[in-house]
Parts: sequence; C-alpha cells; structure tokens
Amino acid sequence: MARPDVVIFGGGVAGLWLLDELVRRGHDVLLLESSRLGTGQSISAQGIIHGGLKYSLAGSPTGSALGVKQMPRVWADCLAGRRDPDLSDVTVRSQTCFLWRGKSLGSRLGFLGARLGLEVTPRTVSSGERPAVLVGHPGSVAVIDEQVIDPGSLLACLATRHLHRIFLYDPDHTDWRLDGPGQVAELRIRHPWDSLPGATLQIAPRSVVLAAGSGNAVLRERAGLVTGVMQRRPLHMVMVRGEAGRLPELCGHQVDGARTRMTITSSVDGEGRTVWQLGGQVAEDGVSMGRRELVAHAARELAEVLPGLELVSLEATSYRVDRAEAATEGGRRPETQSLLTDGNTITAWPTKLALAPVLAEQVAGILEQMAPPTVPGVSVDLEAIDWPRPEVARPPWETATGWLPLSATATSRRAA
Repeated sequence: MARPDVVIFGGGVAGLWLLDELVRRGHDVLLLESSRLGTGQSISAQGIIHGGLKYSLAGSPTGSALGVKQMPRVWADCLAGRRDPDLSDVTVRSQTCFLWRGKSLGSRLGFLGARLGLEVTPRTVSSGERPAVLVGHPGSVAVIDEQVIDPGSLLACLATRHLHRIFLYDPDHTDWRLDGPGQVAELRIRHPWDSLPGATLQIAPRSVVLAAGSGNAVLRERAGLVTGVMQRRPLHMVMVRGEAGRLPELCGHQVDGARTRMTITSSVDGEGRTVWQLGGQVAEDGVSMGRRELVAHAARELAEVLPGLELVSLEATSYRVDRAEAATEGGRRPETQSLLTDGNTITAWPTKLALAPVLAEQVAGILEQMAPPTVPGVSVDLEAIDWPRPEVARPPWETATGWLPLSATATSRRAA
C-alpha cells in the first residue's frame, strides 16, 4: 500500500504546479488524473499572464487587479529559468499584449496602471511599432508587458519531471474509505484498463487536495462534503483559422469603456495555420448563442474592432468551457484564488491561470502544518508500478469540428 503525504486530484495547471511545489519541499506526492492532463479549463485557456489592468478598466482598484499584479514578474522569472519551477521549455506565444480603442487610450490606461500601483503598465506605441493589422487603426494603440504562453507546453513542462508520480484513474472504479466528512483514510483504485483481480492501487494518504476544476464538485461528494460551494461561469469561445499570410499573429485586447470587448490570442495549428482564440465579451455573449449564430456575431465584431482584417478565406468554429470557481454571492467572479479545508482534504480553485503559483504556495503552507514531509523518498517504488499515465490534452483547435467560412458574413456586411 502506498502511504504518500499528499494525493492530488486533477492534472491541470493548478494540480501540476502544486505537485512540483510539494516535491521541491520534500513531500511524497501522487497525482491522479481521470482524463488527459489539462482537459477542460487549462488546455482551453488563452494563456495570458494578467497583471491586473484588465480588471481595473472602470478606474478603481479591484481585488482581482491587486491579486494578480505581481504575477507577470513571477511567471517571467520562471519562464526565464530564474525561479522554480523552471519553465524555460514552455512556448511563449508573445512577450506582450496590445490594447486598442479610440482616442487617448494609452494615456488613460497608463494613468490607471500608475495610480493602482500595477507592476506592468501600458505605454503608447507609434504606428511603426504596431502589428500590421493595427497600423491603420485611427485611435491610439498601447502595449503591456503581459506574456502569453502556450498552455499545452506548460502542462507538458510541469508534468515531464514528475511522470512517475502521475497516474490515470477511473472515478467509477475508485473506492473511498472515510473516517468522517473530508477525512480520507484510504483510496482503492482499480486499474482503468484491467479487470483482473489484484490490479488495484491502494493508497492511504495523509492529506488530499482536490484541484480538478469543475471535477471538484463530484470529488467533494465522494469525500463526504457538501457540493454547493462551487460555481460555474460558462464561456462560448470562438476560434478563427487561416493561412499565415491571411491571418496575422496578434495577442491583445480591444477595450470598450470598462470592459474588454474582445481578447485575441494567436497560435499555430498542426498544419501551420494561424489560429485565433476570441475571448472577452464576445465569449460571454456567446453563451446564449448556438455555434452558427456566435460565429456570425464574432465576424461582425471582428469587422468593427479590426476593420483592416480581411475575413474572406478564414474559417471559424467554437467551443464551450466552464470556469469552475468557489461560489460567490450573485455568481460574480472571485477576486483571487480560493481554498477550503475539511478534515484532511483541501479543495482548491486558482480562479485564474496566472494565480497558480500563489495557490500552490498557499496550499503548501497549509500542508506543512497538516502533513509535514516524511523522510526523503517515496513510500513505494512509483516507477515500478505498471499503470497507465495520462497524456497532455490536445488544444481545442486540434479537436474541434464544424468549421464555418466567414466569407459569407463579410460579404453581407459590405453589401449592407
């Protein structure tokens, strides 16, 4: 029987970052994932390491802004290999994000950033410094030092050094023995691909961390805990793809008053095409729309926020994803990461990708008191266990179907 200090449920960015943090602190840790690493929120994320400006467009400091203001520096140090975990192998899509709107955008945002004490503040760029698709934009364009990373490469980087600690499991073939609500005494996990007697992993953890995003609701139920402490805020994201010569690379926000009308991040698919993910208000509005309606809406929005972009020859589709978070009054976005402790079980939600480092440190601090590290080493020879290990999830543009041409929408707009 394995007797680890900690068992982590959930192989997204939060769980994997925590795994690395705990191992570096000397804990004996196992991580259990029911699908592919990052399935759901992590692999669907746009990958922007927010520094707080997006959450301060109304002109006043918010908890969300103050909670993430140091994150760009923390991530930059990790991505440069100057801080643990060493993320120097992670693909950085862009070192900066652009912001554009109408007149005086740069000065207004710069003032906000300075007044709120944000560590990254925008600066206005000249026409020669703008990306090609924004060269003809009539208003000001600003740039902010918020890096954009590839979530898939982040997941792979965090997982690679700890593969022997990561196990695939089937929730329907896992038995929980409890000594009370949230007091997990033993886990019996039958081999997900093998029904032979004896193909069972028995684990007696000192502590358990639930870091499975939306999966935390079911896991809390299995742990004998109430499930109404979590909320889901849905998004309906749009993806646009085109040949590199037709769709340029761009990462940035179109700002409309106190809201982000559209957030665009770009990547490259397996066939070398540029792919945009469209978030922001367009993804919020899309929740009530079907795919065709949302694609048409996104085409109209793109024509307005980037009038220099030629939509003909581009294709688009969409995907839905839930943001799983600790429940708040009125279902509002939590301002920072959230933790709940019940028995020997911790339930954790990072709220935002950028807050994964803070969440890991906070959980590790609690575990130092709850279950201090055992003697160096592991309770069993993990590498000798013949057990399937989860792969990294594929990005949404590689698995999506239902791609639709945007040319008809663009033609209709010009005709009008």
